[in-house]
Amino acid sequence: MALVSAAPYLALLSESDPSLKSYALSSLNDVVDQLWAEIANNLQELEDLYEDQSFEKRSLAALVISKVYYNLGDYDASVKYGLRAENDFNFEEKSQYIETIVSQCINIYSKLSQKKFLGEDVTISPQLVLIFDKMVAKCMAANDLKLALGIALESFRLDIITDIIQKEAARDGEQGLALINYVLVCANSVVSSGVFRTELLNTLINSLLALKDHQDFFTVFKIIIQLNDSDLAVQVFKKLVAKDEKLIAYQGAFDLVSSASQELVDSVAKKLSADESFDADQPVQARLLHVLSGVPTCDLDITFLYQNKNIDLTILNKSRNLLEGRNSIFHSAVTFANAFFHMGTTDDSFFRKNLEWLGKATNWSKFSATAALGVIHKGNLSQGRNILKPYLPGSNGASHTKGGSLFALGLIFAGHGRETIDYLKSFIDEHGNAAGSHDTDVMLHGACLGSGVAGMASNSESLYEALKVVLYSDSAVSGQAAGLAMGLVMLGSGNEEAINDMFTYAQETQHENIIRGLAIGIALLNYGQEDKALPIIEKLLDEESPILRYGGAFTVALAYAGTGNNGAIKKLLHFAVSDPSDDVRRASVLSLGFLLVRDYHAAPQIVDLLSQSHNPHVRYGTAMALGISCAGRALPAAIEVLEPLTRDAVDFVRQGALQATAMILIQQNETLYPKVKEFTSLYANTIKNKHEDALAKFGAATAQGIIDAGGRNVTIQLENGNTNTLNAKAIVGLAVFVQSWYWFPLAHFLSLSFAPTAIIGVKEDLKAPKFELNVHSSPEYFQYPPQQEEAKEKQPDKVAKAVLSTTARARARAKKQQAKKEGEDGNKATDMDVDDDSKAQSKKQDAEKKESEGKDDKKTEKGDDKKDGKKDTKSEEKEDEPIANEQVPIKYSKTPYKISNLSRVLPAQVNYVSFIKDDRFVPIRRHRGFGGIIMLHDTKPEEKVEVIKTVRQLNMTEAPLPEPFTLSGEDLEDEVD
Repeated sequence: MALVSAAPYLALLSESDPSLKSYALSSLNDVVDQLWAEIANNLQELEDLYEDQSFEKRSLAALVISKVYYNLGDYDASVKYGLRAENDFNFEEKSQYIETIVSQCINIYSKLSQKKFLGEDVTISPQLVLIFDKMVAKCMAANDLKLALGIALESFRLDIITDIIQKEAARDGEQGLALINYVLVCANSVVSSGVFRTELLNTLINSLLALKDHQDFFTVFKIIIQLNDSDLAVQVFKKLVAKDEKLIAYQGAFDLVSSASQELVDSVAKKLSADESFDADQPVQARLLHVLSGVPTCDLDITFLYQNKNIDLTILNKSRNLLEGRNSIFHSAVTFANAFFHMGTTDDSFFRKNLEWLGKATNWSKFSATAALGVIHKGNLSQGRNILKPYLPGSNGASHTKGGSLFALGLIFAGHGRETIDYLKSFIDEHGNAAGSHDTDVMLHGACLGSGVAGMASNSESLYEALKVVLYSDSAVSGQAAGLAMGLVMLGSGNEEAINDMFTYAQETQHENIIRGLAIGIALLNYGQEDKALPIIEKLLDEESPILRYGGAFTVALAYAGTGNNGAIKKLLHFAVSDPSDDVRRASVLSLGFLLVRDYHAAPQIVDLLSQSHNPHVRYGTAMALGISCAGRALPAAIEVLEPLTRDAVDFVRQGALQATAMILIQQNETLYPKVKEFTSLYANTIKNKHEDALAKFGAATAQGIIDAGGRNVTIQLENGNTNTLNAKAIVGLAVFVQSWYWFPLAHFLSLSFAPTAIIGVKEDLKAPKFELNVHSSPEYFQYPPQQEEAKEKQPDKVAKAVLSTTARARARAKKQQAKKEGEDGNKATDMDVDDDSKAQSKKQDAEKKESEGKDDKKTEKGDDKKDGKKDTKSEEKEDEPIANEQVPIKYSKTPYKISNLSRVLPAQVNYVSFIKDDRFVPIRRHRGFGGIIMLHDTKPEEKVEVIKTVRQLNMTEAPLPEPFTLSGEDLEDEVD
């Protein structure tokens, strides 16, 4: 029989005999979950009992109080008394109360432990420590090591993490390695403190290098990239060379080149060259340094893009014909589209075939057109300087052509600027103090942008100082580029002196262009700095100048890029809805895209309401935020939010929506994502529509270039698959690309975000052999979109000839006479029987009328069927067809088809690609669904193999340099840009 009242036990609490009180507490503990409401009236009495130091069972009183507070929903008080219950708090008891309180205790302990790790003066109660330790021990006893590691990570307990990994590695090396990789993934996705992350990565390195049987140097290289530690990289390379693990060393070097900062790669190469124990003249060491130069990577990438280009020139030609070349915005649109179409392919034939159109470029359109050569030849390190020679300073071209060529030079050597930084710096040194004259300013603008791109993340003090001289000359044109370039050169360094210099000058100058350049430069300087950037973020967001607040929004975006930090998201949302400046609101919404790069599935949900804002700048920001966070992902939820924006009433919102859809749908085809055809038609129709606004047409033209970029062989990849790190070059490219809102030439920065989608197998001698791989899916899933056919002009239907009645009668008489002469009955058709045409036309019209009536009848029947609850036959047939706005699931095929080395392999396709079993070439790193450059072990090195000639080799042995073309129209009447 259930107890209906706690009154008898509560009465015993006032007895003087301690044993009776103890009995009462024990009994109350058994019934507290049912009778807590009644017991709550006596909480004061229970608390007095706990406070009585002489009472032996005071801990039991604390437990009863804790359970009452738990049922009242006051978890803080419940935890406080639960901890005071000491041994009476049964950690092993399986109840909702214990689970909740333990969970609350772990959360409290984690917060206090984090503060303690970061140096704050906090006291953690022994009971909290005890509960935490018991929880970890319980997880380990149940062999739930990942949960134990998760709790330790939340609490910043490096000692527990090290202990778990070492014990597991000693028991099973492979399992120990798996745990290290698990913690490494968590370090990127869960750990919010940069200080703890650095300590954690150093701990993981020590654990990795301590492994005896299962050393994984590829994971070591992942950590080296995240730590930006050149000394550690040198140590590992020397160790690999000494152990004759040359293929692993080469693969690690390729990983560094593709994912690490230019400063790290340069520093490693310099330190290895200067190391006496590392003989740079030996073949292996020389080859390793050659890989670190970046030349093989660029050469293989442009060879892939050159050999596999699938450019649909019909699209580009149509856009050029429809957009008037003498209008600078349209000329620029086609220029950017052409640059993106041909990015990295080294194919500048479109310009050569359209010299007359090219000649219509004036002023900054000419600058953009010349800079486009840098995008087209991006990575062509061996020939880049020679290709641009006819346009560089010293030639006879206009200042805009020369400035554009200096920017182009930087784009060709983007991220690999060793060979060209000195040239660009010498130009800046020579002319930096002379800024002010128009021609010099234009060339300095190009030189600053070029040196910024080429020297990106090089942390070069000398280049930074040279750019500062240009900035201090206070010329709006060159100063804007100098401010931006200073941020690019010092990318991610968080250099406080540089931040202070730039911020101070931004407050002093009167030129809005310079302030904007510096604002974005400061944001770039704080890339990846997370909480360290908070002081400058607060300063910028508190500024009266909307341009500096705008820079503050981008500083939040880049400092917390890819972290999904809740505090940063709240800050941006606050400014997105409350700032008086449209610029700041647009930047705040747009910046959300950078924060959600890794958590891109959440992006459509977060910005959905903002997409319906009354403010067009917020709607534009929403479109670009989705384009950035979901770039290359073909996420249906993002496309759903963007579709209404492509029909927005405001031109620039449509522009942003068109560009964003292209960024999301890059490299998709109709088979995989049926809506692709609809969007490519939308771009074409927007350009074709005579009544469409110029800005929307600009967006549509650039969207065509983006969706088919790099000859349809590149994607926008914001995370490096092989190293699980953010692709800084791509994120920076997008951040500066969106500044083209103010300054069109900056659109070329988008080329930094494009990554080739290929599997490139390389032998020990760094040559790419010809061999095949298996693809376990149907070919149509990953084929190129079909090429458009040149539309033939539609011939008008033959119109029936009008025949007068008098003419008809005369013809009839003539016909009868003719028939009589020939002895015929008049039924034979003759050449004069022209009425046949009108009869045929009449019959055709009658047939069409009947057909349309039939269709209407069918429609009515369908409608009636639906009303009667009958199933529509057509909808029945379409049940198995994909919904247009959804991605089609790819089916695994047991019977594979073959692709050759240096073939296009999309990110979604990589999981279906495998090396052929027992084949001659075996990947040195186990193929785990990642593309890029893969070092191969040759199992039959004595046998001959055919290798693929790279663009560099072809240029050296066969092909002469292309003839330079002239940007004609220098003498044309200048048009207002």
